[in-house]
Amino acid sequence: MKVNLRDPNKIMKLSRLGSFHQSKLSFLRSFLDEFKDWEYKRDLFSLDELGYGTAVYSFKKKDRIYSLVCFANKIDDEERSDRVIATKWDAAFTLHDGVPSKKDIERLRNEVPKQEVGRLSYKELTLSRANKSVRVFNHVVESLSNGHQPDLNLLEKVGYLYRTTAVYGSGKFGLADRFRIKDREEINGPFRLEMMLVYLVRQFTFDQVNHVAKSKNPKTAVELDPKICKKLGIGNSTGLGMAPFIVNHPTLLNNWIMSREIALKKIREIKKISSNEIQVFKDSLRKSIKNITSWNSESEYQKKKINYLLEDVQKFLKFIETKFNFEIDYPFNEIYLWIEEKTCDECIEYIASMMLEPFDYIVKPLVNQMSSEEDKYFTIPTDRNVEDLRNIIEKRYPDILKINFTKKENNKNFWFISKNKEEPRYADRFEETGSNLEQPLAIARDIKKLHSQLMVSKNSLTIDKFLAQNNDLRHVVRRAFIIEKFPYSEIQDNTIGKNVIPIDMLRLKLSFFGALKFDPRSDKWLRICMFQGAPLPNELKNFDQQWIYNS
Repeated sequence: MKVNLRDPNKIMKLSRLGSFHQSKLSFLRSFLDEFKDWEYKRDLFSLDELGYGTAVYSFKKKDRIYSLVCFANKIDDEERSDRVIATKWDAAFTLHDGVPSKKDIERLRNEVPKQEVGRLSYKELTLSRANKSVRVFNHVVESLSNGHQPDLNLLEKVGYLYRTTAVYGSGKFGLADRFRIKDREEINGPFRLEMMLVYLVRQFTFDQVNHVAKSKNPKTAVELDPKICKKLGIGNSTGLGMAPFIVNHPTLLNNWIMSREIALKKIREIKKISSNEIQVFKDSLRKSIKNITSWNSESEYQKKKINYLLEDVQKFLKFIETKFNFEIDYPFNEIYLWIEEKTCDECIEYIASMMLEPFDYIVKPLVNQMSSEEDKYFTIPTDRNVEDLRNIIEKRYPDILKINFTKKENNKNFWFISKNKEEPRYADRFEETGSNLEQPLAIARDIKKLHSQLMVSKNSLTIDKFLAQNNDLRHVVRRAFIIEKFPYSEIQDNTIGKNVIPIDMLRLKLSFFGALKFDPRSDKWLRICMFQGAPLPNELKNFDQQWIYNS
C-alpha cells in the first residue's frame, strides 16, 4: 500500500504547526543518541565556597574532543535579567573545539562573560549564558546543606535550576564559521553542538548546587539525589526572535518537516507490526500521560489545549486497548486515519510523533537529512518565465491566494526590530507607529502581490526581465522557486493577520529542539524546559530510548 505525504497546505498552517511535539527526530534526542558512546569527563572544577569560578567538561572520542568552559560569576539580584539586552548573567559558557589550554581559559574568562560584547575565536563553537531560578537554587542549597533532599513539588513545578537566555553559534561574535566543521559526521544533525552545550550546562548546575551546599555545611550536607537530577532540565525563555528564523530558513524548515512526514508515511505503509514495536508504542503512550497531567501553565490558551489533549489521548488509549486490533494489515495507517477524524490537532501531532518511537531503522537515516546547505538554493533561475512562476504559485499557495489583503483584519500587524531591545517585535499597524520599519516577514501578502503582478505580465517574459521591473518582489520570487522543490518550506498562513498567534511559530521550532511543557506567558513569548528526564552523563552508554516519557 502506498500512502501519500500529508498535504503541506494543511500541515503548514500555524494552528497545526503550533501543535507539534517532540519526537525521535528532535535535536536533543538525536544528540544523545550520537554521543552515547563518547567518553564524558569533568576536567576542571574550580569554584569558591559560594559557587563562583571556572569549570570544564568534555566529550571525547578518538582524537576529537569538545569542551564546555563554564564561568560562574557573582551578580546582584537587580542585575539579573532574561532579556537579550542584559549585560550580566549568573553563568556564561562556551563550547571549545579541543582541550582548552590555561592561556585559552584566561582569554575566555575575559571574553565569554561579556557575551555579545566579547570576542571569541575559531576555536570556540557555541556561546551561551544562563541565570539561576534563584528561589529553586537557594531552596536546593538550603535543603542539601541541612542533610535532606529538596521539596519535589517545587522542583517539578519549575523543572530546572538554571534557564538559558540565548545559545549562539555559526560564526557569531567570532565563533567558528559553520564551514570549518560542517563535514564532521558526529555533528551532521542540526543544532547538535548547541544541544551539547545545554546538556553539559545541565550537569554543571547539579555540580554547582552540590558544591555550594557542601561548602555551606560540610558535616551534614548531602548531594542531590541522581533520581531528582534526572527530573530537572534546563529552562529557557523564548520570545519573538525565533519567529524570523522560521521564515528566513525555508529549505531548513522543509527538511525538518519533510523528515518527520517521510517517517510518518513509511510507518503508515508497514503492513505488519511486531509485538515489540506495539509494546514500545503503547508503553510510550501510557507513560506520556504523566507528562500531560504535570504540564503546568497559567495561560488560558494553553490550558485549553492541554485539556483537549488529555481528553483525546485518554480516548485514544481506550480505543487501542479495547477496540483496536494491531494484527490487521497496516495498523498504523488505520490509527492515523482514526486520530485525524476523531481528535484535535494537538492530539493528532502528539500521536504522530509517538508513532516514530518503535522505528529506529526508519528514523535514524532521516536525522542526517535535516540540515541544509541553504546557499545552494539561493540563486533565482532567471531564464525561467512568468508562466512557470505563476503556475508554481497557484499550485503551492492556493489558500494564500484567497486572502484579501485590502481588508484591515488581514493586514493588521507588522514585524519590526526594536531599537531599544534589539529584538523582533510585533505591532498593530493601525494603532502603533513604525510600520515604515517593517521587516520582510509578511510572505503571504508579498506572494499575493507577486501573483497579481504576474497576472498582468506576458507569459513568455523571462524572470530576469520581470525582476528588472519588480525588484521589490525579488525575495518572494526566490521563495516561490524554492517551494517548487521544497513543499514544506513555507508557512501557509498570513503572519500579519489579526488572528495569528505568534507563539505557534516559536513552538514549531522548539518542538524540533525537543522541548516539553510549553508555557506561554503571552501570545509572544513562552517558557520551556529541555532535557527534563534525560539520562545523566554517567548513564549515556545504556539508557532508555523513551526516557522523555518518564520526565
